[in-house]
Amino acid sequence: MQNNIRVERAILNITQEELAQRVKVSRQTINAMEAGKYIPSTALAIKIARVFGKKVEDVFFLESSD
Repeated sequence: MQNNIRVERAILNITQEELAQRVKVSRQTINAMEAGKYIPSTALAIKIARVFGKKVEDVFFLESSD
């Protein structure tokens, strides 16, 4: 699963730490998601999308199988 977390954070001008605090996880969790090493739970994906004012599918998406 890929995501646009880094891009969305840049748009809002917030750090990994600030996003982590807003969704109640560690900065390391945000870092791992941005690196594609951690797939969030549905609940966490929804929380993150809400911070950005986006739909979940606008922030998280499946990799192309082509």
